[in-house]
Amino acid sequence: MMFIILLVLVVFIFVNIKVYYKLTTGICKCSNHLVGKVTIVTGGNKGIGYETAKNLAERGARVILACRNEGLGIAARDKIIKATGNTDVHYRQLDLSSLASVRAFADGVIKTEKRLDILINNAGVFEVDNVKTEDGLLLAVQTNHFGPFLLTNLLLPLLKTSAPSRIINVSSRAHGNGKVQFDNLNAEKETKESYSILNVYSNTKLFNILMTVELTQRLEGTGVTANSLHPGVVETEIIQLKSIWARMLLPPVKYLFKDSWEGAQTSIYLAVSREVDGVSGKYYVDCKETKVLTPLAEDKNLARKLWEVSEKLVGLK
Repeated sequence: MMFIILLVLVVFIFVNIKVYYKLTTGICKCSNHLVGKVTIVTGGNKGIGYETAKNLAERGARVILACRNEGLGIAARDKIIKATGNTDVHYRQLDLSSLASVRAFADGVIKTEKRLDILINNAGVFEVDNVKTEDGLLLAVQTNHFGPFLLTNLLLPLLKTSAPSRIINVSSRAHGNGKVQFDNLNAEKETKESYSILNVYSNTKLFNILMTVELTQRLEGTGVTANSLHPGVVETEIIQLKSIWARMLLPPVKYLFKDSWEGAQTSIYLAVSREVDGVSGKYYVDCKETKVLTPLAEDKNLARKLWEVSEKLVGLK
């Protein structure tokens, strides 16, 4: 009997939390069209990225899906075209874990596109082991930070000539636990035992916000804005837990997660809403400007130093 009462109580709590999340989830209500606009969504083949790209296509934009996997990218492109009727949706290969791939992608965009109005750095990874890329950088950090950093820098000239234009960096609440250790950016000091997937992910999400902070300083007066966001805790394929206990506990907890459509709303809001015209350097949750969770994310000196170190590591300087 006691077990049944406890079970009912747990279900009651879960349902009420779910209802609360549904009522407080931010939804982009802006109806602006994007006809004549060119947009890029990294990781646009699934999850939040797919829903974001689909919404931009529905608004009439030319949408470029920048994805690593060709098969998934083409399938997503065809699915979006069928769902929206917008045939101006395209797949282009981009592997953020390869600086050569980033350079090739950016070069292709600059050669073929006359403008770029919206760049959404959406792609990211979570559970990645302590392995280095062909560029000698930690795989998770390169995919989540160094790759998007290089991509953004290479596309800045086109964004500037297309102004007013927008850069949107998908971060996470995990940034609140992030740190910047310049002598350990690529887990140089970590052993197999001390390496923490969650710590690395949190660090990269802090890097996303610091990149946004420095971008805002460097883009002042250009008409290009940069903002970051937390999409919410979303049930996407980025969460691929290896622990058997984590996999057992995840299904009931996932009940409380947002779906991908809900998770895409703040990205869409920052891409299309007139409420953020000219707004730059801010952090958003549920389509509302929100305070960051750590003073580190507001440190302009730290943001500048991270930028300068990143420039060297990706070969910009």
